[in-house]
Amino acid sequence: MEISSDVIRGYNDTIILSLLLDQPSYGYEISKMIREKTKDAYIIKETTLYSAFTRMEKNGYIESFTGFSDQGKRRTYYRITEKGKQYYREKCSEWDLTKQVIEHFIRKET
Repeated sequence: MEISSDVIRGYNDTIILSLLLDQPSYGYEISKMIREKTKDAYIIKETTLYSAFTRMEKNGYIESFTGFSDQGKRRTYYRITEKGKQYYREKCSEWDLTKQVIEHFIRKET
């Protein structure tokens, strides 16, 4: 079963920022990590990913820089900023509250 993009849309930034907490990365690698961590339950679209990069960079949550792969291929990498770390913490708190609210409406038995 896949997660609907409508359900997760508001948390794409949180997902991406969580991966950038560990180390800078580039688009394809981030997409691959999301896919692996969710065991293919969530596959982020390329347009969604790069729109998020653009928005987050504009808001100061991440910054881009040019780097090179082991094979010498030029890539755009992204790293989280201090402002991005603060935003990530806020989104995690928001998620905790969201889960608490939604749990009131989820019926385990049907």
